[in-house]
Amino acid sequence: MKTILTVALNPGFQKILIFNNFIADTVNRACEHRLDAAGKGVNVSRVLTQLGKDCIHLTQLGGSMRPLFLQLCALDNLKIEWVESGSPIRFCYTVIDKAKKTVTELVEEGEKVEEHTGSRLEQSFDRLMAQKEPEISMLVISGSRAAGFDDSIISAMVQKAKQKAIPVILDIRGRDLLSCLQFEPDFIKPNLYEFALTFAPDLVRGNEIICANEPQTEASVKKRIFEICGELYKKYRTKTVLTRGKNPIWFFEGNEPSEFEVESVEPLNSIGCGDAFTAGLAGALSSGASLETAVAEGARCGKLNALLIRPGVIR
Repeated sequence: MKTILTVALNPGFQKILIFNNFIADTVNRACEHRLDAAGKGVNVSRVLTQLGKDCIHLTQLGGSMRPLFLQLCALDNLKIEWVESGSPIRFCYTVIDKAKKTVTELVEEGEKVEEHTGSRLEQSFDRLMAQKEPEISMLVISGSRAAGFDDSIISAMVQKAKQKAIPVILDIRGRDLLSCLQFEPDFIKPNLYEFALTFAPDLVRGNEIICANEPQTEASVKKRIFEICGELYKKYRTKTVLTRGKNPIWFFEGNEPSEFEVESVEPLNSIGCGDAFTAGLAGALSSGASLETAVAEGARCGKLNALLIRPGVIR
């Protein structure tokens, strides 16, 4: 049996609060609420599991809330490998206003992991990569790196996977992504904003790409982005997939740049859609699908996630 190994170094709880009409600067009582184990890697793993894929998730956990986190993962039939970090699991809050149809995300920064967490995690990673049953067939690394980890921990995992000819998908950004390129990851899947922040920061203004409200500049931005994708493929043989919310997905696999139209839906909760996309992409690629087919499956999973309240689910 072969399995997909997902890795994330910054887990969290996702608390969802739903209000009929949220009013700032006063007391608001939620009409619904729920709590889930989350973080990008858990979301990816949950969708892969719901797709029927065998999946193991490797992460760090600490603090008094760890038993609850593992209990919530068990309820979703997730296979979790974890190392002690001494860092309490952070909380992220999703505030949904039904009247205004808005989704607001409030994110805690996690505490620094204790010394030697990185070496413990690398030992667990090496053990999983060396095992024969289940055999690791793909590596998916998602999300940010908690404070306290060595700068090279993610790139070292990519290097080891590529030495074993194991396909790698990265949904990361910034220095972590740049440090991995030398080892030729097969696919990178940030969203457009994260990609621009990493490779073309001059295109970013605040929390947006400069063309967001200027259609006349979108063509030039698109040309610039695809030129960078071409350079990444030429130098590292890395294929790029860029999600863009409700806008068409851009992807590049070495020939002409391509687009995939996203089906328009009215989302209940957009949190986790990118992770659901990553899971659909990875699941399809692990079954031998073409990149175009895998992008379509990713888009399908992202749409299903948007239609549900929970983050990182397709049913």
